[in-house]
Amino acid sequence: MSTITSIESCATSTCAFNHDGCTAFAITVNGQGPKASCGTFVTLDARAGLPTTNGKVGACKRLECVHNSDLMCAAESIEISDKAECLSYEIR
Repeated sequence: MSTITSIESCATSTCAFNHDGCTAFAITVNGQGPKASCGTFVTLDARAGLPTTNGKVGACKRLECVHNSDLMCAAESIEISDKAECLSYEIR
């Protein structure tokens, strides 16, 4: 894998790493059952992360996702819902 997956959009307004987009350096996609979620989601009364919205996917723990390649996301980009779910998650 030669590129790191970008977070195209994040609608989770209560996450400390979302300020008009994902400001985390890298997120982890995890979750259980039929939905994948952002494991980096955190609710705090402060804003965190980088000064720009350049969030990436650092790791993906959802082995059954078609985009998972050696625990890395191989999608060009992903979208995160208002409930911190990975909308790009697809089961093989």
